[in-house]
Amino acid sequence: MKFAQFNVIYGMWAIAALIFFLVLSNGKRQRALERFADKGLIEKLSFSFNPGKRKIKMVIIFLAMTLMLAAAMRPQYGFHWEEVKRKGLDILIAIDTSKSMLAEDVKPNRLERSKLAVKDLIGNLKGDRIGLIAFSGSAFLQCPLTVDYGGFMLSLDNLDIDAIPKGGTSISSAINEALESYEGGLKKYKILVLITDGEDHTGDPVSVAKKAAKEGVKIFCIGIGTKEGELIPVAGRRSEGSYLKDNDGNVVKSRLNEEVLQRIALSTGGSYVRATGAEFGLDLIYDEKLSRMEKRELESKMHKRYEERFQIPLFLGFLLLLLEPFISEKRRA
Repeated sequence: MKFAQFNVIYGMWAIAALIFFLVLSNGKRQRALERFADKGLIEKLSFSFNPGKRKIKMVIIFLAMTLMLAAAMRPQYGFHWEEVKRKGLDILIAIDTSKSMLAEDVKPNRLERSKLAVKDLIGNLKGDRIGLIAFSGSAFLQCPLTVDYGGFMLSLDNLDIDAIPKGGTSISSAINEALESYEGGLKKYKILVLITDGEDHTGDPVSVAKKAAKEGVKIFCIGIGTKEGELIPVAGRRSEGSYLKDNDGNVVKSRLNEEVLQRIALSTGGSYVRATGAEFGLDLIYDEKLSRMEKRELESKMHKRYEERFQIPLFLGFLLLLLEPFISEKRRA
């Protein structure tokens, strides 16, 4: 015998308080009667009343409530073995960590807003494996595919613009890193989510995306930033209030390149969403696309399933409550 909700036992304090209140009120009633008339007169007036039956009724109420409480504790006895299958997708999140992600056209900045959105996504995952890729001029697998969401969150928290030493932005390297991480396995369960402003300084990301499509990888792109562009703050206390400049001393503006992201998504059968301050788009992609995709079996194991027995005390408790009104407090003639 075991109880699935053993902490409910603290409800006994409420039952004990109720019984104490009933006993106390009964005592007050008796003392009030004694002040009204002497004991002999009270016995004559209450001749038809049977105090023993009132006590029986109180005991029945106490037992009924105790049985109800026992039912709420979900007693379990006996078990059977049940096969539990865990299904899900393999989702890699590739986040741009180039300096342009410090732009503040999305608050607090593009990178921090992206990290917050990914954290929100974790709460929606139901057995999916998730991994993290950081990329700028090159790419690095920050966290391999895992169902350890806590470990993934630690890797995500450590992500910053210094994660990749090589500057610039190479979306191609992020896709190639994903292909290496997905090496082997079935094709139709591989998902890559690219979060970037779309600026690409090396390679041809669209052709690499077409290569990924042949490997069965679907790429979903989230464009973060604005077409008008935003200045890029220079990190560091000494540089506070300064903005990134090119070799000619001109202030650099980072602009969202939606076209390349749309072409990447289209070439793999994925989709593109533009992030805004109110709606980042990652939850939308998961709800509308990923959650509806066919999921593969990631794990299968036998699980001990205990038999619920709460019906027994619940039935007995109801039975006592039904019985209590039929017990008359009148003394038999």
